[in-house]
Amino acid sequence: MSSPILDFLLSRRSAPISAMTDPGPSEQEIETLIRIASRVPDHGRLVPWRFILYRGDARLEIGEKLAALAVEREGELPQARLDQERQRFARAPLVIGIVFCPRESIKIPQWEMFLSGGASAMNLLTAASAMGYGAAWITNWYSDDEKGRAILGLAPEERVVGFVHIGNYDGSNADRPRPELDAIVSNYTGPYAGAK
Repeated sequence: MSSPILDFLLSRRSAPISAMTDPGPSEQEIETLIRIASRVPDHGRLVPWRFILYRGDARLEIGEKLAALAVEREGELPQARLDQERQRFARAPLVIGIVFCPRESIKIPQWEMFLSGGASAMNLLTAASAMGYGAAWITNWYSDDEKGRAILGLAPEERVVGFVHIGNYDGSNADRPRPELDAIVSNYTGPYAGAK
């Protein structure tokens, strides 16, 4: 059983963000990526996610603000760490934030909505890779920080699903080890009875 799509899915891997270069996706490609990212299971059609594009000089502005926030949180930092924070969003030509937007529903739990956002992030990551770009999905410390989320354009009630970094990449990284199927698959044998 083989097909180009299955072969691609079996070989997909994330690219190191530090190795991504210009140019990033075109406007038309970005539109296609967002359309694909929006085509996910969404119980109740609540659309509990949205996207923020970080590109151009905005990436450097965010970096300055994140560096200042890191100092506010941790105190004086070495220059190397400040430089790292300044470059968080500037390493790849395009970063797309996937944002969880909780919706009110008596039928659909919040965790299910968040999972829909995760599916959206995975579709985006896969689509960028299928276009021939390097792509990586990360979160990082600022995703769990209220001020960090505000810097990145999120409303107080919103949460980060992830940031997908996208850019040109030569594909030279080795694949990481993948789990053996025997270690992650089992047949149902009844209710959980505790550790064996």
